[in-house]
Amino acid sequence: MSDHAAPMGAPRASRLRALVAAPEFAPLVLLVGMIVVFTAINPTFMSLGNIGNALAFTVELGLIALAMTLLMTAGEFDLSVGSVFGFAPVLMWTLFNASWAPLPLAFLAAMLAALLIGWASGLFVTRLGIPSFLVTLGMLLVVRGSALWLTDGFPQRTWDAGDQWLASVLVGQVCLGGEGVGCTGGLRLYMSLLWFVLAAVLCHYLLTRSRFGNWVQATGGNPNAARNRGVPTGSVKVALFMISAAMAAFAGVISSIRVSAANPNSGAGYELEVIAMVVIGGTLLTGGRGTIIGTVIGVLILRLMRNGIVMIGVPGLAYNIFIGAIILGMMALHAALERRHNAGT
Repeated sequence: MSDHAAPMGAPRASRLRALVAAPEFAPLVLLVGMIVVFTAINPTFMSLGNIGNALAFTVELGLIALAMTLLMTAGEFDLSVGSVFGFAPVLMWTLFNASWAPLPLAFLAAMLAALLIGWASGLFVTRLGIPSFLVTLGMLLVVRGSALWLTDGFPQRTWDAGDQWLASVLVGQVCLGGEGVGCTGGLRLYMSLLWFVLAAVLCHYLLTRSRFGNWVQATGGNPNAARNRGVPTGSVKVALFMISAAMAAFAGVISSIRVSAANPNSGAGYELEVIAMVVIGGTLLTGGRGTIIGTVIGVLILRLMRNGIVMIGVPGLAYNIFIGAIILGMMALHAALERRHNAGT
């Protein structure tokens, strides 16, 4: 009997080691543990109303994080996403409020501007060889300054969006089991959640099932070897910078409709929070390995943590302390698991 137990037990143990070593495992355990602790301290944490409120803002940062995962897998990152998040809706609502363009056309103009911003960043990085940190830091200042110049520092009104079909498509509300305008006692969801889910599925497919995904991972893992094998590493990076900027613009437009304001200062600091979400989810800062599933978990961890620490009575200003501790802890854990996996133990 022992002769059969060993062969049967070995594959099971091997699968267990592979599961534990997976980059998504540790953040998933952290997410589940965090939900259990917050719910035990304050049961309303898992109420339908609180879940709906938490998901509304989670989606917007999550969209940026998905694109950032692809970019970081290729060995680059984008510090300008927060500025693009603020600039795109400002441009859109400026065009619309001045009657220069209908809302759908203004939306397309904002998305085109974002694509041009990403294209410019990509060219600076790939053609001139300037590190993405410096390029996107400069682009952050240019884009933020442009948003402030367009508006003289004042928010653009967006409350006329309620009559626009585009607003309903992007941020329409669905109330499950609730009553009234505020969906009292029920779960209020926005259409933006659907866009986030679709974007996550598409990004996961691109990264794990497509030739483009192979190019992204090869570009981040060993760019010289990738170029020798015919991978267009420069074009891949330019495309990823464009995707990153477009996703930030899309998230910013959604946010402006949801909160009924397009503030030129919105999105400040989002770039660091988004990078934290991606890193916590298991994507390597050095490139070569990324996980969309891990990023989704990382997004939920940070957004639910911000919500949870307030609900249990911890000052909101302590949020950055928790983020820093989690980043350090998760990176140490990922490094330890990676060493064990490489050692085969």
